[in-house]
Amino acid sequence: MKYNFSLFWRTFYRSFFASKNTPARLTKKRLSFLILFYIVWPLGGLMHWFFFALDDILFPAYKNHPIEKPLFILGNFRSGSTFLHRLLSRDTETFTSLTTWDIYLTPSVTQKKITQFVARLDNKYFGRSLHRALFAFDRATLGKIKIHPISFFQPEEDENIHMHVWDGYFVTFLFPFMDEFPDYIHFDTALSPEHKKRIMTFYRSMLQRHMYATGKKYFVAKNPAFSAKIETLTEFFPNARILYLARNPLDMLPSTVSWINYARNQFTGPNDGYLYIDEILEMTRHWYHHPLQYIDTHPSPRNLIVNYDDLIQRPEQVIRGFYEQFGYPDKPGLPIIIDQAVKETLTFSSDHSYSYEKMGFTREGIVERYKDIFERFNFETREEEMVPVERMELER
Repeated sequence: MKYNFSLFWRTFYRSFFASKNTPARLTKKRLSFLILFYIVWPLGGLMHWFFFALDDILFPAYKNHPIEKPLFILGNFRSGSTFLHRLLSRDTETFTSLTTWDIYLTPSVTQKKITQFVARLDNKYFGRSLHRALFAFDRATLGKIKIHPISFFQPEEDENIHMHVWDGYFVTFLFPFMDEFPDYIHFDTALSPEHKKRIMTFYRSMLQRHMYATGKKYFVAKNPAFSAKIETLTEFFPNARILYLARNPLDMLPSTVSWINYARNQFTGPNDGYLYIDEILEMTRHWYHHPLQYIDTHPSPRNLIVNYDDLIQRPEQVIRGFYEQFGYPDKPGLPIIIDQAVKETLTFSSDHSYSYEKMGFTREGIVERYKDIFERFNFETREEEMVPVERMELER
């Protein structure tokens, strides 16, 4: 495992000495974030890497732990992957995932084992008082975020795990100096073989640690950013199952613009209007075409393309279909799991509303830009000025 110190120091330098006229200019808000970040993150990183080293001493068997038939949910951002991911994660007899807690607080085997031990003590001797306190803290902090349901204890996008080596697309949400970063949005075609190997070796190691510590059999992850690395992903996980979710660009594009601006503005700004438009247009086109082309040219029962509308309208049929196709055990209680997931999603109160006209797009322009996608999936080209809240709740 290798930390990208060069990129870490470049983002540090740009943040304090060369951020003028960038979205991450040194405002009072930005300075407060940077001071807090550079106090907490390096100390946390040292702790995590200490425990990574301890894993090699205490639990070396994790290195050979198999990752059997992992399921990777790909597609553009805002294409229903969070909904599907969290639905499947309710099937705890079949799947496990990395939660926010796993990613940022206990990424190592040793940390997970310590947490499991403390949880047993809390359950046996303290009436789960620590458990209740942690969930109350979760609701009071991450639970306040209104664009996307986030919790320490919910499955999260494990592209985040690359923050521990400072070498992944999600670092750009904290430090949006795109000219400093490798071309992550074209991962398969843009990065050198050595660089790709370094990143994916670390990622595989993180999954092995998780599977070893939890004892679960199948892993499920949703990673839109992995759409750019589908070739490398299948090279490192030859037994992987790939499920690609395709959503109408009229819904996906403005929602992605809004979400990325919201996410980056939590650590920068304040910024007026919508930024990063060119980056997002290129990213979304590539994240349609590259994985779809790979699946088309590598036909296999281990790969599946799912229309977002089919998933939302017929979730049980779609899910039972790929359980059977991918060789996962039948789940008799699936209708209950689906009902619970839908109710949870619909009760989430989002303040995420947007208009693609305000972003500088037109309906005709979007339809023309993604013409082949509209034709392939027979997506509606309807005129729609505002995406209503009721539709937005299942788009994540």
